Amino acid sequence: MGGMFGRPGGPGSGPGRSLLLQLSSPQALPPDPMATHDIPPGQLMGKTLPLLVPSGDKSRPERYEKGAEEQMEKPRMRMLIYWGCGEAVGKGQPRVIDTAKMGPAEFGKALASHSISPQYPPAPRSGWVYADWPNKKSSPEIPRDSSLVGEQFVHGNYMPDIRFTIPPKHDFMAPVEFTSVKGGLSESIQFQWKPVPTAIGYFASAMAHNDKAGETIIWSSSEVPDTGFSLMDYVPSGDVRRLIREKVIMSPEVKSCRVPKGIFRDTEGSMMQFIAYGEDMHAGYPPKPRDLIWSVKVRLKSTGMLMLGMSGEQEEQPRKKSRRSGDTEEERSSGPGQKDEDQGESKSPVNSIRGIFGF
Repeated sequence: MGGMFGRPGGPGSGPGRSLLLQLSSPQALPPDPMATHDIPPGQLMGKTLPLLVPSGDKSRPERYEKGAEEQMEKPRMRMLIYWGCGEAVGKGQPRVIDTAKMGPAEFGKALASHSISPQYPPAPRSGWVYADWPNKKSSPEIPRDSSLVGEQFVHGNYMPDIRFTIPPKHDFMAPVEFTSVKGGLSESIQFQWKPVPTAIGYFASAMAHNDKAGETIIWSSSEVPDTGFSLMDYVPSGDVRRLIREKVIMSPEVKSCRVPKGIFRDTEGSMMQFIAYGEDMHAGYPPKPRDLIWSVKVRLKSTGMLMLGMSGEQEEQPRKKSRRSGDTEEERSSGPGQKDEDQGESKSPVNSIRGIFGF
């Protein structure tokens, strides 16, 4: 969501909502480009959201000096990979990854996870106009009771008119709410959550660092080996259903999970991330085109975080998230621009890994 987390009352006051609108068009950029997204009254954010063409460096692709990759120091870390919901550690675990003993290819193979379909959202590119919201002209907080349901109209002077309707099942998702968390770091940690009504699947992952041994411990709820690095963001709905069949993602009927006993016992605490996937929405004109004039994709997710091993009551930090995009391409699937605002910053290997893999 580009870091735009609407949190009424500030951090810790409850779940927040965020929205990112992205538009791209192959038409030529006029001298005075204008585009806006008219929204339904229930969104409680006025009548329209202006879409602006970014200026400055944001509109240019990032460039790196030749040889920059060669100058980067190879990350040195040892990781223990666990997976599966259960009381005890499963057979064949943990998988040990030691960068000091592995080449780049072997390291990449060891961290490989189940594939998801590539997505090509709107983004600055040569010969196309790109615009987005929020921006310097408009970036209000999203009200707690805001609703996306209703008629949407995107129009401007470098694009065709785009009209579509968002139905209730593609509205902002309910927040992730943990209803019970039991167990210390030396025990099996059981956590339960309130079902998210429009979720089509769930996934959880946790990580911690053992300072004494110099090891990072990673766990995921997948029943088969998978670190989940590619799953803590929007995942196409077809892939969610496939990964449920492959026992990677939990089905929407699941309401609880257990972290195996003792995998975090030699750490000071673990951060768990949790995601509920929403159903993608697609619209386009004409409905059965030979030459598509415009297309829209809506993506939704609801996420939460939980610190395991904290003294006293466990505290969750849920978020609600939604993205909409218009015109010929899907929206960008880059990670949040807000860097670890809820998690804090540190120099630990945990943050290094999170930086490398973008979660």
